[in-house]
Amino acid sequence: MTVPFPLVSISGAALERGRQYGQQAAERVRRSVALYSNRLGKIGMSEQDLADLVGSYVPVIEAFDPAFIDEMKGIAEGTGLSFEQIVLINSRTEILAKARRRQAAQAEHSGDGCTGVVVLPERSATGELIHAQNWDWMAECADTAIVLRVQPDKGPSYQTFTEAGGLARSGMNDRGIAITANYLESDRDFSQDGVPLSLIRRMVLQQEHMSMAMRAVAKTRKSASNNIIVSHKDGFGVSFECAPDETFNIYPENDLIVHANHWQNPTALVKLREQAHASWSDSFYRDWRVRRELEKSQKIGVAEVKKALADKFGYPYSVCRPPHLSSRGHVSATVATIVMRPGSGEMELAVLPAENPEFTSYPTHKAGMAAE
Repeated sequence: MTVPFPLVSISGAALERGRQYGQQAAERVRRSVALYSNRLGKIGMSEQDLADLVGSYVPVIEAFDPAFIDEMKGIAEGTGLSFEQIVLINSRTEILAKARRRQAAQAEHSGDGCTGVVVLPERSATGELIHAQNWDWMAECADTAIVLRVQPDKGPSYQTFTEAGGLARSGMNDRGIAITANYLESDRDFSQDGVPLSLIRRMVLQQEHMSMAMRAVAKTRKSASNNIIVSHKDGFGVSFECAPDETFNIYPENDLIVHANHWQNPTALVKLREQAHASWSDSFYRDWRVRRELEKSQKIGVAEVKKALADKFGYPYSVCRPPHLSSRGHVSATVATIVMRPGSGEMELAVLPAENPEFTSYPTHKAGMAAE
């Protein structure tokens, strides 16, 4: 039986929020740590190698936002785990990739698959913006992810779907800003050190203004490529195709954004080497299938978005993936479908939707946060 993702509610200053987080989600945080520690062990990383890699990201994170360090220390205290283990969860994309390169291990991408969607209000059946995503990654994350509701001591409240121990992944805040992200690859990846991608997403969620949210994505130095989609409830969305040192914008077409795991911006395709064929060759039809399904409707509602993200063409390498053994030795799946309406504060999630297409609604900043 599939269990819905647990909801964890925290509030206050960074260290105290972290302690609350760790205490409430201790079991799932430990599972997250075990999952990635085991992956790194299979690659051949020693404990000292891992400590060195994790340690290299601490000053980068502290320079980006010292409060992130305090919050991770609080999570460590609340769970009884080490601070370094919490940093691992928040830097796992970068650390897994660096570990493989350091050990000269067989290539295995560490990024998330994913197919993202934004429907602008002009195209929406209800007149409200819809921002949604399929998250494709290790099937075990169905048992390590949570929904985290946060009321900071200052700044916007927000709700994020994330791996337990992580500060953010996909989500939205009470100012109407929403974010999802998809993995990309380029020949510039890991040529420099940058801020872990998950923490850039968190920085977006704590912004009051869309312009500052966009700046956090476009300006921040990264280690790896990523596609980050940011939207605002009042009717704007943009897909940022990010190389570590450069950002390329994609704007809505016919009031829609659809993005999978390959580069689309014409300038990016001239300047960078497309590498999706090696890791995510199905990305090219996933993107096309979702857009084609959505374009069938003049007005698009949540039901149409869910249907498009449930597409089974190319099964099991489909838009909505069942758990299956990948060529890289782990069980891959669409771990979750997330559908957000930041204007009304509505968030819905389905766990392993290829097998369990039932959605759970979660109270958010309007339905829950403001009432507390």
